[in-house]
Amino acid sequence: MRVPLYLALVHHPVVNRNQEVIASAVTNLDLHDLARLVRTYDLPDCFIVTPLQDQQQLARELVAHWCEGVGRELHPHRWQALERLRIVDDIGAACTAIQNETGTWPRLWATSARPHGVMIGHEEARQSLFDSGSQNGLPYLLLLGTAWGLAPGVVEACDAVLASIPAASDYNHLSVRCAAAILVDRLASRDRRNETQ
Repeated sequence: MRVPLYLALVHHPVVNRNQEVIASAVTNLDLHDLARLVRTYDLPDCFIVTPLQDQQQLARELVAHWCEGVGRELHPHRWQALERLRIVDDIGAACTAIQNETGTWPRLWATSARPHGVMIGHEEARQSLFDSGSQNGLPYLLLLGTAWGLAPGVVEACDAVLASIPAASDYNHLSVRCAAAILVDRLASRDRRNETQ
């Protein structure tokens, strides 16, 4: 059974180092690594969220290169991952796409390296994904902020904020790709799923 967990790599609204709301740039590495992550854990899709048309075009060209023609022929594993990327204008468009597929508006989970009031632990979030009760089958959308993180308004609009990944030192600056991989493994790995059943 596929875990009903979608990812969204959010490029707007995010904040810069001065906590000003900005739109960040799409990067090649983020797209490749998140596509591979989604494919490896068999998650439905990863949304690339940016309202900037030039950034959307860049993402579409990258995906097309690996999913069509020579790129597809030479690297079949790459297109199998990159075909799970979907480019949208905003978080609402991602939610609408999920609702159109599943019949249900997704629950939104924010991520942050900074503390935010009440945060839910990774195991509690995992249980929500696999709960055999009323939560079963609900889609979830995990919002991953680029730049210096999700804008405060985005975090406040979410159903929950996941607990930060604890650092083993006072240095806590994981890339969004690393944080996504850690969180997806904690929330959706088959090994952990077997441990909780």
